[in-house]
Amino acid sequence: MKLSIVIPVHNEDGNLEELFSSILTVMQTHQYNWEATFVDDGSLDRSFELLSKFAESNPKNVRVIAFKRQCGQTAAITAGIKHSNGDIVILMDADLQNDPADIPALLAELDKGYDVVSGWRKKRKDKLFIRKIPSFLANLLISRVTRVHLHDYGCTLKAYRRDVLDRINLYGEMHRFIPVYASKVGARISEIVVHHHPRKHGHTNYGLNRIFKVVLDLFTLQFLMHYNDKPIYLFGGVGLGLMGVSAGILIWLAIRRIITSVSVLGSPFFQISIMMFVLGFQSILLGLIAELLMRTYHESQGKTIYEIQEIIEIKS
Repeated sequence: MKLSIVIPVHNEDGNLEELFSSILTVMQTHQYNWEATFVDDGSLDRSFELLSKFAESNPKNVRVIAFKRQCGQTAAITAGIKHSNGDIVILMDADLQNDPADIPALLAELDKGYDVVSGWRKKRKDKLFIRKIPSFLANLLISRVTRVHLHDYGCTLKAYRRDVLDRINLYGEMHRFIPVYASKVGARISEIVVHHHPRKHGHTNYGLNRIFKVVLDLFTLQFLMHYNDKPIYLFGGVGLGLMGVSAGILIWLAIRRIITSVSVLGSPFFQISIMMFVLGFQSILLGLIAELLMRTYHESQGKTIYEIQEIIEIKS
């Protein structure tokens, strides 16, 4: 079994030497068959220079990928996974807040039969109002919406089996939702407490704007998780609802016309009902177009709408 460590890097030259030394210590102590893939996400400091030295001194174990420009953590993680070869993939940050010493515990949990093991920074060394409270609320929201309950979606330190990651495509900033995607393809997920250290050098690449990104990403995630194969259920449901309300308003206006002789055409509710009917009809048409796009997507790439874990076929 080969272990791949994937580490996205962006302006972390003050942390890289200590990080790599810690990784070497853990790998040599436990005598793992391992490799490390560092992805330089458009760093403007000495990060690439240091990573190149790691690769030169450890050519059998270190791979460095450099982006031409900053593409984001999700892109860096995706590139690292694609260019790694291990049966088990460990993701971790380069800021020394994740501890390589936790890798054996992650692997031990995987050995219990899990496909994904997520780190939980239970004693988090970050600022309360800027990082801890927003993170707590985000984790609570994600767990409630997705029904995949984890204490710490924001912890990059996680272990995955290769066959799970091979069935997941990531876009935008969806790296924090990998466990949710893994759950959709039938992965068994566990969570363990890991160490978390205060940042020693540099500054964080995350801000409070991440909260808004999480909320928007959740809309995308919910659509992909529940309506990716049947978009007509979403758009058609909204359309039928709008057309139903429109019909109800028109019926009420007609009854009021009979009872009170009040003009139907002169009521603002008549214009509202017509607008809602048109919007509802357009929503249904949008759902039908989405159905055609979904079928084109699956059929053009040979994708199935199901995931097979195992086939047992005994031939006589």
